[in-house]
Amino acid sequence: MNRFLSKIITLFLFTFLYATTAEAQVPDSTIIRLMQEHHIPVLGLAFIDNGKVELSKVYGELKMGESAPANTVFNVASVTKTVTAMITLRLVNAGKWDLDEPLWHYYTDQDVAADPRSKRLTTRHILTHQSGFPNWRWMTPSKKLAFEFEPGAKFQYSGEGMEYLRHALEKKFNRSLAQLADSLIFGPLHMNDTHFTWNDTMLDHFAIAHNQKGEALEIVKNTEPSAADQMKTTVADYSKFMIWVMNGAGLSAPLYKQMTSPLAKINENKFMGLGWAVYPEIDGEFGLSHSGIDPGVNTIVFVLPKSKRALLIFTNSDNGPQLYSDMLKDFLKKQGDAIVATEMKN
Repeated sequence: MNRFLSKIITLFLFTFLYATTAEAQVPDSTIIRLMQEHHIPVLGLAFIDNGKVELSKVYGELKMGESAPANTVFNVASVTKTVTAMITLRLVNAGKWDLDEPLWHYYTDQDVAADPRSKRLTTRHILTHQSGFPNWRWMTPSKKLAFEFEPGAKFQYSGEGMEYLRHALEKKFNRSLAQLADSLIFGPLHMNDTHFTWNDTMLDHFAIAHNQKGEALEIVKNTEPSAADQMKTTVADYSKFMIWVMNGAGLSAPLYKQMTSPLAKINENKFMGLGWAVYPEIDGEFGLSHSGIDPGVNTIVFVLPKSKRALLIFTNSDNGPQLYSDMLKDFLKKQGDAIVATEMKN
């Protein structure tokens, strides 16, 4: 091949790759406009294409006149559960934990100790949100934990289930959830800015939650790790996690297949796998997702393992979901359209 032809081919490839990347990204002006329209102070956004980070950015201001830095720390609310799930599956993969072993071998909450259903509760029930528990005990009239149906009977989202699993894991391994996360995920993936508990060093770059009116809310400075909520992380750190998940997370093929299979029906074309919501068919491939909602916080992530794409949206506002549809359609194209159509039907 002569030099002239080689240069032409190189130029063509560069132009093609640049155009593909540029087309996949949405102009900052569009993103800022959407934030202003929906009164969202800070937005963390990441788009992964072909297994590589194409966009990783934080928009907005932490305070008036103070731009949010790239290492802004977000409370990701229930997206925390994805990390708890992957800790558990890593232990299963290593032969140290069994998805179907009754959890009472390691832990039983005293509120349900007298209920025979506590002897049948397993990790599989919890990761597929079929534990039979309410979301939170404090939401019930008695304020106590209780089974509302037989474990495995149906889907019912439950933070209590994830916390139950945390206690069982911590009892067996004699390590906190945070310690397990550090050794199994955060350390190996170099997620150095991700923590289950609050640290005052985060204060100057933390995205404080805001209500619908744009008023700042009090920071929840939790000192105990939760398996279901309040994990603090950055756009860059969680992007590493999504790439790891789309690439198999070091799990065996059969276990990864279980994780990504539709095991419990949430609604039409949306199911629970092991720790992840699963869209089994979205324009030619399957998708994984998880969202998080706390007062003044809305977060959501999507992973498409087949095409090696992912989208992360972190907001510090009750208004965050108002821009989800636009972001999905703009970044994930046909699959984004399919996800939005699925959610609008339900």
